[in-house]
Amino acid sequence: CFTVGPKLFQYVVKVIVQAIQLLYAMLRIDQPSYILLQNPPGLPSIAVAWVACLFWRSKLIIDWHNYGYTIMSLSHGRNHPLVQIAKWYEKLFGRLSDYNLCVTNAMKEDLWVNCHIKAVTLYDKPASYFKETPLELQHQLYMKLAKDYEPFKPRTESVSLNSEMSAFTERDEKSGHVIKTKGRPALLVSSTSWTEDEDFSVLLKALEDYERYISEGVKLPSLVCVITGKGPLKDYYNGLISKLHFKHIRICTPWLEAEDYPLLLGSADLGVCLHKSSSGLDLPMKVVDMFGCCLPVCAIYFECLHELVKHNENGLIFRDSNELAEQLKMLFLGFPTLEGKLHNFRKNLRVSKQLRWDESWDQTVLPLLKQNE
Repeated sequence: CFTVGPKLFQYVVKVIVQAIQLLYAMLRIDQPSYILLQNPPGLPSIAVAWVACLFWRSKLIIDWHNYGYTIMSLSHGRNHPLVQIAKWYEKLFGRLSDYNLCVTNAMKEDLWVNCHIKAVTLYDKPASYFKETPLELQHQLYMKLAKDYEPFKPRTESVSLNSEMSAFTERDEKSGHVIKTKGRPALLVSSTSWTEDEDFSVLLKALEDYERYISEGVKLPSLVCVITGKGPLKDYYNGLISKLHFKHIRICTPWLEAEDYPLLLGSADLGVCLHKSSSGLDLPMKVVDMFGCCLPVCAIYFECLHELVKHNENGLIFRDSNELAEQLKMLFLGFPTLEGKLHNFRKNLRVSKQLRWDESWDQTVLPLLKQNE
């Protein structure tokens, strides 16, 4: 909408307009005791929320999920004037908050050392609807997806018209119970916003190696790889995917309805995360959700990932496509028997009984607010 003048001028005008709109909206609400703001995006919302708090005599809580300036630096570079201004702004206005929450201990330390901001670590937790999916619901989901996506359709040509069958499950005609199909493929899931901080060529290269292992005679299952999400680089990667000619791997990039995403995670055999934090200080929410569904994960390494993914306990951490390919081979060898690391990871996730979002909030944030009342 703002297309007149140099880019920097356009950006400044956009920020000013957003600030006025946001302040107008905030001054029309009922007087709050607290204003809770998630950062990023913090420009102009931190400054606007601070002004609104002065007006309402409210307390400002900033929930630091990352730094906005590090996300900007992915497309502009660290030394761009806009990035430097955003960094200065975040540090200055961040200090004006009354309370601060952050998503990792690494970020807590960084906020204190570099910004003199004292924060409390509140780890992201999955919502209660992220859980393992019962077999009956798995079957319903697969049948629904099979209408639009080829990889979910049954492999065999001999499917009778009255049988209810997907690539992974079938309904027993005599008993009516759902069973997993013999020789079913493994279901690998990754979710993304298709942005610069996730390099999906790492996964595509690992899948090429996986295909080669099968052609060399390694006893591995076929794979259905589902990559969900929308974003700017989706067409680019779909172009790369269309050039791959796999015999044993099918890749599918659906846009799922909101209620189907947790069901898919709760049905999958393995999750893959390619999120690399722009700051190295936040954790991927998609892994939090996968763990809520007791889904083991292979995740690409960055500095504070160990605060979430415990290598060899609830998943594996890899650094490049070769390492990921080796991990896929190890995890899926002899699939779908229950033994092996995949089963152990899932068992560990079930036993860990992690807190849910509301429980975590009650334990961490409420005491903080009460002690300062």
